[in-house]
This record gives sequence, C-alpha cells and structure tokens, in this order.
Amino acid sequence: MKVRVVPYNPVWKLEFEREADSIAEILGDLLVSIHHIGSTAVEGLCAKPIIDIMPVVTDVEKVDDFDESFRKSGYECMGEFGIPGRRYYRKGGDDRTHQIHIFGMTDKENIERHLAVRDYLRKHAEVAERYGALKKHLAQKFPLDIEGYCEGKDAFVKAMEIDALRWKMLIGEYRK
Repeated sequence: MKVRVVPYNPVWKLEFEREADSIAEILGDLLVSIHHIGSTAVEGLCAKPIIDIMPVVTDVEKVDDFDESFRKSGYECMGEFGIPGRRYYRKGGDDRTHQIHIFGMTDKENIERHLAVRDYLRKHAEVAERYGALKKHLAQKFPLDIEGYCEGKDAFVKAMEIDALRWKMLIGEYRK
C-alpha cells in the first residue's frame, strides 16, 4: 500500500455523510450513533485520504450478522482486527477509501479515545499542525512502507491521546 498524505479536502465530510447513511441503513435499529473520526474529520489537517467512520451499536456481537450486507457495499470484513470488541471493515483494497470501526455502546474507553483525539485536534491547531507535518515527513520517508509510517507516528499519537483524554476530563466531557 502506497502511503499518501494529502491536504485537507472538504469533500471528505460529504463522503462521510454519504457512507454514514449507507451504514445506518445496514445496521438499522442496532445503531446508536455514528461518528466521523481520524484525520479526515479535522478541518485543515492533511491526511491519508481514507474516511474513518465509527458507528456505535447496542450489541457489537450482532454486527457479524450484517457482514454480507457490508460485503455487498464493497467492504472487506476483518473481524476484531487487533482490538478486542471492535468490528473492522475496509473498502477499496490497496487504494483504501473507507474504514469502519464499530464498537458496542458499553466500550466507553475506545469510543471516548477516538472522539477525544478528534475533538482535541479540532480545538488545538498547533498540535494538528505538528501532527500534519510529522505525517507529511513520514509519508515522504516511507512511501511504500505503511508499517514504517505507522511506527514513525506511534509515539506522537500515544502522547497526543493522553493529552486529549486529559483535556476532555478538564472540560468535563469525558465519561468513564
């Protein structure tokens, strides 16, 4: 997979909305909420042009019943894919366009972690700018090595996640 980091594109919001409608149709009454997460959800932040979507459902185990519907919508069903309790789907093969990270509504830790980072980047332009610069640098350094790219930003992302969760607690929005 070629690592490509591009300038922010306002079309990403529209792509999220269109795909969220399709996901909502598939999940029906199981769906509690659906969120645009990741770098494409942060206005002005450069990103790999892959829309990250986080549906929250009443029962994550029941999501498996919808695998065939997700396949018909072009998704590859990946199961938990490294995060216990998550259901992960990706679309686009080597030219991935969308990723779905489904969590059960009782998985507050993972839900809050993703939302905290997104909201923190939206409110802290200087952090978003540093993160964007790091991603551009790593994409140039590892254009054909997604693992090298991910490893290169791992320490920054982990520290940012801690800062984001602390910030959410300080403003009173974090619920454990």
